[in-house]
Amino acid sequence: MFYFVRHGETDYTERGTKIYQGHGTNLAPLSETGIGQIKKAAKDIRLQEANLILCSSYTRAVQSAAILSKELGLEIRIETDLHEWVANDLYIYEDDHTAEKAYEEYVKNKGVHPDSGCRWEDAATIRRRVLPVLQKYADVPKVIVIGHGMMIEAVTGVPHPNCGEIVPFSLVGKE
Repeated sequence: MFYFVRHGETDYTERGTKIYQGHGTNLAPLSETGIGQIKKAAKDIRLQEANLILCSSYTRAVQSAAILSKELGLEIRIETDLHEWVANDLYIYEDDHTAEKAYEEYVKNKGVHPDSGCRWEDAATIRRRVLPVLQKYADVPKVIVIGHGMMIEAVTGVPHPNCGEIVPFSLVGKE
């Protein structure tokens, strides 16, 4: 069984400065609220007796995983394919305006490309990169997966979860 947990709220107060520009935005840490959200999630009975934590390589996910690891005494494994949705499926960084337009189009079209001219990562592509990661850990009884809202939604079908929200997921019938 997998328990997706969306990372805690991120502190973007320095966005656009120093190293927090472009892709560097993904280096932003959790806010104090975000830390509290993950500490609260750690107390949820569904996460008790978990065996392992998997997480995205983005700082907000790694910091969330570190908090859970400390609270639950679990090993963390970074899996880069658990990253957030990308506005350009060639992994070319898009400026904020272009990325926001791509996101609006993704939401409007429920994660399905309306035509072949789209460059954003569709929901089916997200599933194709995340499900093989989960499959590698299918024999582990209870796995916590720290990730991002759009990734969790694309894989589980549960509408965009809140920060710190827990979404149960089983691979049975999803492979």
